[in-house]
Amino acid sequence: MMAVYLTVIGGINSCDIIDNTLLSSNTKQVSTATGWNYNDPKFGGFEVKQAREQETGPGLIFVEGGAFIMGRAAEDLQFDWNNAPRRVTVDSYYIDEVEVSNVVYRSYIHWVKTVYSDYPDVHKNALPDTLAWRKPLGYNEPLVSIYFRHPAYDDYPVVGVSWRQASEFCLWRTDRVNELMLIRHGVLNPDPTQKGANSFNTAAYLTGQYEGAVNRNLRDFMSEDKNATRRVTFDDGILLPNYRLPTEAEWEYAAIAPVGVTYDERVVERRIYPWSGNSLRNSDKKYRGAFMANFQRGRGDLMGVAGSQNDGYAIPAPVRSFWPNDFGLYCMAGNVNEWVADVYRPLSSEDVDEFSPFRGNVFTDIAKDAEGNVLPKDSLGRIRIDTVGYDGNRNNYQLGDNRNYRDGDILSSISYEENSSVKPETRSNSNRMYDQGSGTDQTGMTSLVSDYARVYKGGSFLDRAYWLSPGTRRFLDERKSAIDIGFRCAMDKVGTPRRQYTTKTTK
Repeated sequence: MMAVYLTVIGGINSCDIIDNTLLSSNTKQVSTATGWNYNDPKFGGFEVKQAREQETGPGLIFVEGGAFIMGRAAEDLQFDWNNAPRRVTVDSYYIDEVEVSNVVYRSYIHWVKTVYSDYPDVHKNALPDTLAWRKPLGYNEPLVSIYFRHPAYDDYPVVGVSWRQASEFCLWRTDRVNELMLIRHGVLNPDPTQKGANSFNTAAYLTGQYEGAVNRNLRDFMSEDKNATRRVTFDDGILLPNYRLPTEAEWEYAAIAPVGVTYDERVVERRIYPWSGNSLRNSDKKYRGAFMANFQRGRGDLMGVAGSQNDGYAIPAPVRSFWPNDFGLYCMAGNVNEWVADVYRPLSSEDVDEFSPFRGNVFTDIAKDAEGNVLPKDSLGRIRIDTVGYDGNRNNYQLGDNRNYRDGDILSSISYEENSSVKPETRSNSNRMYDQGSGTDQTGMTSLVSDYARVYKGGSFLDRAYWLSPGTRRFLDERKSAIDIGFRCAMDKVGTPRRQYTTKTTK
C-alpha cells in the first residue's frame, strides 16, 4: 500500500509544522447536521481527517474475517473434551506471515541490552531459555549454545520463549514500528542514543510524556494562530495499532484459511489441517508425496532416513519452509507450536462470545492521580497502567479481570453483589481458586489450570500428526517455555474489513 507522506512547511521560527491538510478533509467541508465548517478555528476548530486505509505493518499478512466452525475437526483422541465445535465470527485482522525468527528476536535482545544498559535485569528477563534444549538422556548440548546465536539458524523460529516474553516482544515491536512511522513522516528524528526513560514509547508519546527527538508537529486547527501546533494522535491515522499475540480464534481461523474452500458463501470442505484433504503429503504432481509440515512421523522418526528423508528436519525448520496456506501463512502446522493470547479453560467452548471470542480479558486504563492527570512514566519510559476496578456509577461497567469468567468463586464473579464481603477490586490473579483445601492454609489438591495457564496450538517437530490440526489445543504456564513453542504476532485491522481474493472451487 502506498504511504501518504506529509508536506513540510518551512519558514517558521518557533517550531516547524507538518501540514496536516493532507490528513484532513478539505477546509470547505461543512457539517451536514449543523452547517458549521470543519477544520476552521472560527467555527470551533473541529478537525475532520481524510479517510485513509491502514498501512500494513512490517511482516504482516491481511486476513479477511468471517464465520467459521471453531473447534476439533477430528476425533478427540485425548478425551479432553475441551474444544467442542461451534460457529463463531472473527473480524478482519493482520497476522505474521511467518513465526518470529531467531535473528528478529536477537535484534530485540540487542535493543534491550543497549537502551536499558542501566537495567541489566530487563535484558536478562528477555533472553530465551536456551537450556531448555538439555535432556537427561539426549545429546542436545550443541543446540544450547548455537541454535539461538549462530547465523546458520537466523531464519529458524525462536524457541524457549515464555508467553510473557512473547507479549513483551509485541510491545517492543509496536514501539519500534511506530517510531519509524513518525520518523518517516518527519515528526521525529532518528535517535540512536536513546536510553532508559528517554526511549520512545507509543503510549508515552500519545500522553505527552515523550520528550525525545521530536522534530515537527501538526498544525492545530483549534487555534486561529497558524503557527499553533499539536502532537500526532492515534486519530491521525499515522500510528499503527499494537502488535499482540493472536487470540485462539484468530490463530485457528488463520490456520484453517477457509478462503481456499469457499464458493458463493458456502464452505465446501471443513479442513482438518491448514490444507485440503486428510493426507499429510502434498498432492501436487510436481511435489507429490512430500510432507506438508515438520512433525514426528512415528516413534524415533523425526526426519526420515538418509537419502530419502520425509520432512527433512529433526529440529525446527526455517520459518519459510514447506508451503504456505491459502492466506499465505507459513508453518501453521508443525515446526513449532505457537502461543496465543487466551487463558486456558477446558470449557471455553461453552462460555463463548459469537463475535471475536477470547478468554483472558483484563481491562486496564492509564493510571491517573486523583485530579485526572496521567502519572509520570516509569524508569523504563513506560506509562503506568491500572487494572479497572468497580465503579458503582456506571450501569454498563465491566470489571477488570474476566479471565475467571463463571468459574464459580466470588473472586472471579463479574457481577457485584452489594452484600458481598469480598469487593471486586480486591481480586487478584489466583491459583488458589482451584485449590480444594479448606481454611486459610490452602494445602489441598490443586489443578494445573489457573490464571497463568495459556493456550498454545499448531503442533511441532516433536509432535505426532494429531496435533497438526488447528482444532487441537494444549496449555502451559505463561512463565514457562519449551524448545517446541514459538510465536507470531497479530494486529487489529482498522477500517475496511474486506479484500478481494481469488478463490478456488474444490472438486
